[in-house]
Amino acid sequence: MDIQAIWLTAKLALVTTLILMVVAVPMAWWLSRWQGAGKALVQAIIALPLVLPPTVLGFYLLIAFSPNNAFGQGWQALFGSPLAFTFEALVIGSVLYSLPFAVQPLHAGFSQLQPALLETAAMLNVPSTARWRYIILPAMLPHALIAAGLSFAHTIGEFGVVLMIGGNIPGETRVASIALFDHVEALDYTQAHQLAAVLLVVSLLLLIALYWRQGKGGAQWRAM
Repeated sequence: MDIQAIWLTAKLALVTTLILMVVAVPMAWWLSRWQGAGKALVQAIIALPLVLPPTVLGFYLLIAFSPNNAFGQGWQALFGSPLAFTFEALVIGSVLYSLPFAVQPLHAGFSQLQPALLETAAMLNVPSTARWRYIILPAMLPHALIAAGLSFAHTIGEFGVVLMIGGNIPGETRVASIALFDHVEALDYTQAHQLAAVLLVVSLLLLIALYWRQGKGGAQWRAM
């Protein structure tokens, strides 16, 4: 059992999910309130990873992370080392690739909030922090759980993006999906079966938990 790859995968999924929840909440709130002409374009860009081949996203990220590119140069100047083929590169790529899985459930939740309830709270001069604490956040909890669960599960299963921008460096970028591919190439089917079983069971348990929560009266899944 490749414990190092499993641990790195769990670490990547956890870090990615935490960042996504911080980024996706204000983004989904803004999208649910914005009615501008460019909303469809923004939604399409956010949802693009759902249909875009992972290698395409990975290719363009690899170019962006290159020391010959402005973003890559800025990173190297700031941190003293290249960004490509590092754990940090995996995090950035995973956040972008899993973004729609976090934004869409949250956007659905914000869109279902009753405007009259928020308007009444505003008329009563309820502070915005209190509105979020006592009205918005409790209503959004089921949607936030779905967003976090889908983001975590999706990150666990990444392959094309992480391979393009992270390569195959043990302890740094060699996540479970890449380790599984290595075992298959080496005809080590025993190790491959073990890793595949772990990924399958974890993903299945996460989805069972999400569907169970949905069946208990939680949030419904739908596109933006």
